[in-house]
Amino acid sequence: MAVGDYPFPSMPPVAGVAIATAGAGIKKPGRDDVLLFALAPGSTVAGVFTQNAFCAAPVKVCREHLAQANARYLIVNSGNANACTGDLGYQNALTVCASVAQQAAVARAQVLPFSTGVIGEPLPVEKIIAVIPELCQNAQEDAWERAARAIMTTDTRPKGVTRQVQIDGVTVTVNGIAKGAGMINPNMATMLGYIATDATITADALQQLARESADLSFNRITIDGDTSTNDACMLMASGQASNTTIADVQSSGYAILRSAVVEVATSLAQAIVADGEGATKFVTIDVTGGADRDECLKVAYAVAHSPLIKTALFASDPNWGRIVAAIGYAGVQNLDDTAVRVHLNDVLIVEHGGRAATYTEAQGQQVMNGDRITIAIDLGRGDSRETLWTTDLSYEYVRINADYRT
Repeated sequence: MAVGDYPFPSMPPVAGVAIATAGAGIKKPGRDDVLLFALAPGSTVAGVFTQNAFCAAPVKVCREHLAQANARYLIVNSGNANACTGDLGYQNALTVCASVAQQAAVARAQVLPFSTGVIGEPLPVEKIIAVIPELCQNAQEDAWERAARAIMTTDTRPKGVTRQVQIDGVTVTVNGIAKGAGMINPNMATMLGYIATDATITADALQQLARESADLSFNRITIDGDTSTNDACMLMASGQASNTTIADVQSSGYAILRSAVVEVATSLAQAIVADGEGATKFVTIDVTGGADRDECLKVAYAVAHSPLIKTALFASDPNWGRIVAAIGYAGVQNLDDTAVRVHLNDVLIVEHGGRAATYTEAQGQQVMNGDRITIAIDLGRGDSRETLWTTDLSYEYVRINADYRT
């Protein structure tokens, strides 16, 4: 079950970024479940990772390796998260890195590992190692859709976005893929995302861009309020475009690249929500009129995480009382309820502390019958604004997660 139509786009190659996929039979035979990115010498890589204290072994290794060397290879497996696997999981992640390093003749620290799938099961490391020679030999620049499919778990469709911009008169490409459908919640959302560009940019500027783009996209989606152990979003820059090196985050080149990367990341984040486990509604929560960013986010998350609101959305029930209740308990100090206005799409439902005089149940029902709904909340106390994207909560979500390990 998924909302809307998100066909996989035709994605141009990103010079200096080669891709290979292979089937290791980690969870389900007959499908590609290992992905390799091979980056040209001189590439830079930045990333943001889960804030979960039980972060997975590959996340720990990635952080360590990024601090030690310039990454040349990223290897990803689906079907097994290698999370909560103790020292064995850590050593297994290192073993995978060492195998890629040996095959590609680079240092182990130049390989970054990623895993997604079931938590708590030992990584079938030998299966992954067995396909590494094939991956290293077959990497090519036009395999983006295969890459997107190889990292899927409960996703129903591959997710990819591409943009091209002009910097210094040079065409710069930005491609991105992501996976995620459940355990989606900020800091980060439970997902894996890989965005690559051929732009020339310094490591410090790239890391800043990774943080900014994630904050405006992947950290603005939530499906069920659960934060995974394996989340990572990686930003790769091959430096193969001949633009002037971007080092100053205040420069016009940075602004242009930032706009493209944020657009790619936001589109991927929204595609994750639209493919949420069991989702039948794509819901935008737009909170305006806040005194500051934090209280806008408090209100948005309270609404997005309310199981009562999410189940009402699934039932197409315009039960607006649940929305105002969530606004009220969000923790905004000294909130004046008479200043709050709430819309469903363009329909005003709440003002002056109660139901709007112009509102009718038929209006609300018409909005809720659609599969794209905006809950717009004006707190009436400032100029801040924040937006989240979320879904409803369906029978199918329960079934998928009840049966996940079987």
